[in-house]
Amino acid sequence: MRKPTTTRLVVAWIRRVWVASGALVLLLMPVYVWWTYTPRLPVDALSSDATVSVERSDVLRFVPRGRVRSVGLVWVAGCLVSPDAYAPLGHAVAAQGGVAAQVWSLGHRNPLGIDFDAAGRLWAHEMGPAHGDELNLIERGSNYGYPIVSNGDHYDGRDIPDHATRPEFHEPAAYWVPAISPAGFAIYDGDLFKQWQGSAFIGGLSSKALVRVEFAGDDAREVERFDMKRRIREVRQGPDGALWLLEDGSRGRLLRLTPR
Repeated sequence: MRKPTTTRLVVAWIRRVWVASGALVLLLMPVYVWWTYTPRLPVDALSSDATVSVERSDVLRFVPRGRVRSVGLVWVAGCLVSPDAYAPLGHAVAAQGGVAAQVWSLGHRNPLGIDFDAAGRLWAHEMGPAHGDELNLIERGSNYGYPIVSNGDHYDGRDIPDHATRPEFHEPAAYWVPAISPAGFAIYDGDLFKQWQGSAFIGGLSSKALVRVEFAGDDAREVERFDMKRRIREVRQGPDGALWLLEDGSRGRLLRLTPR
């Protein structure tokens, strides 16, 4: 058995940016190691399908590869962590201390998109198992239930109890059966599509679509689906209010959407 791989999150300054052979290259100057984790078993925390992003000054998103929920191993399927290791997050997991004290929320399966709305609330969508993709309002100290509950099933067909059976877990604001396979997420606040201000846009992989979602308080619902004919990997809003979509795959296109 190979040795566990240590994962470190390093804060760094960007000193130089350039393009080489069509790729964006960054020259970084490390400042300090923000977070270090060595699992008890040989599982890589970060890999090609893992992401780290700073979404706001007080929230950092860390989606490790491992999908085991055991906090003892710190293989939370997806979690939000507080930059302040001593922040009083006020839930049972944080009370364990150490790395667990940094967990903002847990019980996520595979978050692939995250954004703030105009009110400063944090929303994230995640890919379910076999169906049951979710859009969640992320709240401090909440447990979203996976793998104990899900509105999808295991890939081998075994049932997973629905959210409604376990009210102690945070229910999704919206979910999809059949799956849309969400990837990419942007809550729109631009001026080009004034009628869509406040809506969320989700890229669909298996659904090959761009999905528009409207919010009503803590609830959300799909209101429109645009057939894109291709798997959509990423969605972003440009500074001029245009929507940018990135198709999946080696021949994927970068699309700029504007009103007719």
